[in-house]
Amino acid sequence: MNTKFQAGLILTGVTLVGLLFYNVWLIETTPPNRPYSTFINQLQEERIRTVELTGGKIQAVDTTDNEFITYGPDIPALMPILLQSGVILTTKAPPSNLQTFAPLILWFFILSILWGYLTRKSSAKNEFTGNNRFPSAKQITGKKTFEDVAGIDEVREELVEIIDFLKHQEKYSQLGGRIPSGVLLQGPPGTGKTLLARALAGEASVPFFSLGGSDFVEMFAGVGASRVRELFQMAKKNAPCIVFIDEIDAIGGKRSGGMNGSHEEREQTLNALLVEMDGFSSHDKTVIIVGATNRPDILDPALLRPGRFDRQLTVSLPNLKGRIKILDVHTRNVITASGMSLAHIAQGIPGFSGADIANLVNEAALIAARKEKKAVELVDFEEAKDKIIMGLERKNAAINDNERRIIAYHEAGHAIVAALLPETDRLHKITIIPRGQALGLTQQIPFEEHYTYSLVYLLNRIKVLLGGRISEEIVFKQLSTGASNDIAGATAIARRIVSEWGMSSAMGAMVYHSQTANQPASPLSEKTTREIDLEIRRIIRDCYSQTEALLRQHNTLIHELAELLLVNETVDGEEVDIVIQCYLNRNENKKKTDHICHRSDASADLNADEGADACKESLQEEESQ
Repeated sequence: MNTKFQAGLILTGVTLVGLLFYNVWLIETTPPNRPYSTFINQLQEERIRTVELTGGKIQAVDTTDNEFITYGPDIPALMPILLQSGVILTTKAPPSNLQTFAPLILWFFILSILWGYLTRKSSAKNEFTGNNRFPSAKQITGKKTFEDVAGIDEVREELVEIIDFLKHQEKYSQLGGRIPSGVLLQGPPGTGKTLLARALAGEASVPFFSLGGSDFVEMFAGVGASRVRELFQMAKKNAPCIVFIDEIDAIGGKRSGGMNGSHEEREQTLNALLVEMDGFSSHDKTVIIVGATNRPDILDPALLRPGRFDRQLTVSLPNLKGRIKILDVHTRNVITASGMSLAHIAQGIPGFSGADIANLVNEAALIAARKEKKAVELVDFEEAKDKIIMGLERKNAAINDNERRIIAYHEAGHAIVAALLPETDRLHKITIIPRGQALGLTQQIPFEEHYTYSLVYLLNRIKVLLGGRISEEIVFKQLSTGASNDIAGATAIARRIVSEWGMSSAMGAMVYHSQTANQPASPLSEKTTREIDLEIRRIIRDCYSQTEALLRQHNTLIHELAELLLVNETVDGEEVDIVIQCYLNRNENKKKTDHICHRSDASADLNADEGADACKESLQEEESQ
């Protein structure tokens, strides 16, 4: 819509509203009119108190204090009557032309100022956008720098190189090199893609324009494509520059060729973007496009080819060193207790993204402030982590003693299986306090980062998930619904072992039911589907029987750990390790004692007293330990 037309509409609306209020004010403040004959009769009857003459206009007040207006045809003939009646008579000179038109002049002056303000504001916006139809793009000069970016050093170095391209183009062009025209940042949500763009804006000495992919989307056909063209026109006027498009998958998804209106509009927008990124004049001006998405699998292949997005940088979840660096960045402005180890905190949050870590630090600071502490301590970080991972404590949850006991034995089963089996993640904490949707929780944290998983690890993971249900079955001789999520998780792992990872000996190294954006799932025969289901059932059944045998073997340990949970409600992984180690030591000593007693019984016919004494000494040694 034209800028001046918009300003004209606004001024017309303001004028109409002003006239409306002015008319209302006149109606409220102007006295009513009366016939001139009525005025003469009241004057003769001496019912008029005051009269004010302004030319031919007569403004009078009667004896009842009612004010009215009338107009006299012959004022000179009226004067003797007025003087004889004894009314209070005042006169005013008729208003001049200047006084008559003064309100109109004032109103015109106000409208002129408003017109100038609107057109100047729109012109200033036009200098940036090139057209008022695309007001969403913003030129930003970020306050963030690469010092604020941590844990993704490789990606940061690539972007530093992009800035060097822009600052020292001749260094690369003299060797025949070409500056990359596009950089795509891809990775899970919260890993720092937008933060990298803000740091790029803060470090770059060239104009930086930021907008979202949804800013191009409209219900009207052709608007998105028009906005793409306007964006590139604006960028070329300000070249060299950087254009950042966040969530580019909103306009860059694969083209389907359908006749749906919304798809057609999106595809027109994508076509315009493809043309502008690799048009005839694309190398005349240095414009670098930086896109960000967490769905690279749905982007159109034509958008990803070299010449458009030359570089595709994956921003992954940080490893241990990266998490320590990110914690260091986010704790700069937080008062932390002296001697607190960021490495210890980082070890306990595997899989956390940069945004998750920022939230963790903020929650810990809020918890410490709520407790009126002088500094944030390690215990505050632990509480914040539990709150984020496990949810809020449901302190008002009404759980009776029997259910509480079942939950304790359930969590004890998980913990014992996790502690006794090899290639499992270490125990971090067990709690029977309801948190979030869970009535209890056994939390495990890996010793080191996992990038691949062995079959032994996956099968043991299934056994850990089944341990809670089996513990309930062994102790209470019945089952409960508390293991529903565990069973769902175990079944999902078993299904992926068979259908996706090719780890099943029965089904072979083949992929079934795998569906990606590039390769949709192919239909399976009834026989194959049945074989897959049977293999999943076999894996679950084998894991179940092996876990049941393990827990029955260590039945005493289940009771010891469950009783500890019932007393303390929350037990750290280190305490669980101590309990299990003491139990294993007792078992080992008991085996030794049984073996000695057995030998003494076997040689009783040779020296019964000697065997009895050896057994007695062994028992005393076990007792002392």
